Amino acid sequence: MNYPVIDKVILELGPLSIRWYGLMYVLGVAVFYLLGKWRIRRGLATWRVQDLADLVFYGVVGVIVGGRLGFVFFYGMDTFLRDPLWLLRIWEGGMSFHGGLLGVIAACWVFGKRSQRSFLEIADFAAPLAPLGLGLGRVGNFINAELPGRVTELPIGVHFPCDSVRDLTLRCFGEYEAVTRHVSSLYQAASDGVVLFLAVWLFAARPRATGRVSAVFLLVYGCLRFSTEFLREPDPGRGFVAFGWMTTGQLLSLPMIALGVYLILLRRTAPQTPP
Repeated sequence: MNYPVIDKVILELGPLSIRWYGLMYVLGVAVFYLLGKWRIRRGLATWRVQDLADLVFYGVVGVIVGGRLGFVFFYGMDTFLRDPLWLLRIWEGGMSFHGGLLGVIAACWVFGKRSQRSFLEIADFAAPLAPLGLGLGRVGNFINAELPGRVTELPIGVHFPCDSVRDLTLRCFGEYEAVTRHVSSLYQAASDGVVLFLAVWLFAARPRATGRVSAVFLLVYGCLRFSTEFLREPDPGRGFVAFGWMTTGQLLSLPMIALGVYLILLRRTAPQTPP
């Protein structure tokens, strides 16, 4: 089966264009807001809707700035040095979750200072709302034919367009690659989006000690990302970055797993706080 080639542009209005990749981010923000509003209305969080709207604004800035800078500096420094303006062409795709996470952490810290809330309180509120948006981002990667998986002979493998694997191999001629690969973008859409959402959402349905919900998010995402990276081709120009088999995504997931375990152990004896 061939990887479906989908036009990245949904609609063009003169010099402006609406792209699937950008739409996925808009939908992710909308889902975050609607889920947060639902939790507030049900009394599962002691927040006002206006506080949620303010958090969304800070978070969007953090995701965009951090995600793009993370992608450039973690995965695309060579391209950036050749073409510095590439940093600004977000519509072409290329966002890093780990960079976006750092951006969101910075945004939540600033929001906490302005709203007199602790960082972990903000993180616990946001953690159940974020996974579906992460999954939608991976759907955007799928539409852009990004994140090619590793070569496989399983029936679920697909032929990737040569344009999407040009940096990985020089043996791709014509429109599609001869070998089949895992569709790692959809694997990670399911794991980072659906599985992570169910795990954190269900865990947050009951009162938890401050920091526990954030810990589950970090631990589950880190483990899922570390696992699915075994089916994703290492990033072009970087390859395996440790021990001859570890990818950049796996290396960056290890601190998340460690921090999640640390927060769980730290908060084991902490008193439970009502939602």
